[in-house]
Amino acid sequence: MAKKNIDNFIGQITNGDSAVVLSTIKSNSVDLVVTSPPYDELRDYNNDSVWDFNSFKKIARQLYRVVKDGGVVVWVVGDSVVKGNKSLSSFKQALYFQQIGFNMFDVIIYEKAGTAPPHKNRYFNAFEYMFVLSKGNPKTINLLEDKPNKWANHSTFGNVTRREQDGTLTPKGRKVVKPFGVRTNIWRYNNGKGFSTKDKIAYEHPAIFPEKLAQDHIISWSNEGDIVLDPFCGSGTVAKVASLLNRKWVGIEISSEYCKIANERLGLVCTEQLF
Repeated sequence: MAKKNIDNFIGQITNGDSAVVLSTIKSNSVDLVVTSPPYDELRDYNNDSVWDFNSFKKIARQLYRVVKDGGVVVWVVGDSVVKGNKSLSSFKQALYFQQIGFNMFDVIIYEKAGTAPPHKNRYFNAFEYMFVLSKGNPKTINLLEDKPNKWANHSTFGNVTRREQDGTLTPKGRKVVKPFGVRTNIWRYNNGKGFSTKDKIAYEHPAIFPEKLAQDHIISWSNEGDIVLDPFCGSGTVAKVASLLNRKWVGIEISSEYCKIANERLGLVCTEQLF
């Protein structure tokens, strides 16, 4: 079967199994993937699909094929606890991504401002993993600089010099510390149904993640005009934010109910502003 050009999917949410839909798209078509797959059995997704490691492998292989050289996949994932034992599905998935050719460019922690009640005899779980996978070296890196610098607007200690070829030193003056520096790889967000008073249609989906999270990754790993894919589109968070950031977007969602939610939500795009 001939593969379809990605243009046939841009700006719409395709209702179907991601592995099947992705298999119809031409290789090397997508600049960035930002997505969050089903987490073991942590959420009920209307029983529209079976999610296990074999299902994951099919998706992973297709993502590697459709992502461009230098493209990035952001995989937001957590683990369940079964009979006191962490599943470590996230680790298994990370290692498989490496096995099929992805580089693990970074591992970013998504720290949740709000946490669910803990399991008995266990600390509160306040984070999930955000695996930043690249196909080769990332072609786009726009590091976010929003960490306040302690010595902002102060000069660096000592004079900055440059050593010339003859061994002498040429003074270059002092550098002034910028107000903000590159953030760490622990990103904290408000989460849950209380994180926003806008866009309440999104709450009809059981596992929305913060729009700010999608925004930060889309800015970090893509440029305007790039194609952003979410193969588990859910309530359409990634599609909505990508549109607001002037990126082209492609969504895939197996649940027809969630497709309706996402499409209704995307009708709000033109009236909202980013953070």
